[in-house]
Amino acid sequence: MRRLLLRRLAATVPVLFLVSILAFSLVQLVPGDPAVTLAGDSPTDAQIAAIRDQLGLNQSLFGQYFSWLGSVLSGDLGTSLFSAQPVLDAINQRLPVTLYLVLGALVTAVLLGVPLGVIAGAHHGRIADRIASVITAVALSAPSYVVGLVLIVFLANRLQWFPPTGYVDLSAGVGEWARHLVLPSIALGLVPAAILARQLRSALIGVLAQDYTRTATAKGLPRRTVLLKHALKNAAVPGVTALGTQMAVVIGSTVLIEQIFGIQGLGALAYNAALQQDIPVIQGVVLVCAVAVQVINLGVDVMYGWLNPKLRAA
Repeated sequence: MRRLLLRRLAATVPVLFLVSILAFSLVQLVPGDPAVTLAGDSPTDAQIAAIRDQLGLNQSLFGQYFSWLGSVLSGDLGTSLFSAQPVLDAINQRLPVTLYLVLGALVTAVLLGVPLGVIAGAHHGRIADRIASVITAVALSAPSYVVGLVLIVFLANRLQWFPPTGYVDLSAGVGEWARHLVLPSIALGLVPAAILARQLRSALIGVLAQDYTRTATAKGLPRRTVLLKHALKNAAVPGVTALGTQMAVVIGSTVLIEQIFGIQGLGALAYNAALQQDIPVIQGVVLVCAVAVQVINLGVDVMYGWLNPKLRAA
C-alpha cells in the first residue's frame, strides 16, 4: 500500500508540471502583445508597462516560466489585473463554497447510486433491474445544467421547497446553509450517481455468481447478509474508481452550476476571469483545480487499497 501511494505521488509530479506549462501558456495565447490586449481600451504607456512587469513579459520565455513557477511554488499566484486583489486571497474566499458543492455532489451520488446499484444487481433481470436501468439512462442523458434548471422550476419556483439561487454561509445556520446547497448538489451529483449505480450493478452481478457467495448462500446465510457483508465490499472497488473519476468531472461542472444558481464559488471566479481575460486569476484557478483532481485521485487509490487486501498488505 505504501509503495502504491509513493508511486502515485511520483506520478503526480509530471502531471502537475504539464499543467503548469499549460497555465503559463495562457499568457502567450493572448493575441498580439499580451500587455496591450490585457490593458483594455486606450491604455497609457504606464499601464502597459505595469502589466508587462507584473506578468514578467520583459524576460525571455524560459525566464518568464521559471520566474512564474518560482512564485507559484512560494505561494504567490500573482495579482488580479482588474481587482488588484491577490489571486490566492480571491481563491481562498471562493474555494470553500465550491468544496461544499463537490462534497454535496458526492453525498448525492452515494445516497442515490449505491441503493440503486445494489437493488439492480441483486435483482438482475427482474422488474427492479429494468426500472433502475431506465432511471440511470435518463440521468445520464440529462446534462447537469439542464437538471439544475428543471430543479429550479419545479422544486424552487413551483413547490417552493428550496431557494432557487444564492448561497448562505454556515454562520447563518446549518439548516439554511444546507437548503441552499440541496438543488445544486443534486444537479451536480445525478450523473455520478447513475454511473456509480451501473458500476455497482455490473460488479454485483459478477460477485454474486462467484463460488464463495454461492457457498455462503448454500450454508443458509440470509441473502441480505451475503449481499451486504460479503458481496458489496468486493463489488465496491470499480464503483469507487468510477466515483473518483466523476468527482474530477464535477469540479469542472461547477462553472455552469454556480452561474445557474448564482453561487459565488471558484467556478464563478473562473467564469468572470475568463470574460475579463484576467490571466493571473485563470492561471491560479487552473492550478488549484489540477491539485484538487490529483488529491481526489490519491484518495481513490487509498480507498482502492483499503478495499483490496492484496494492496493493503503490500
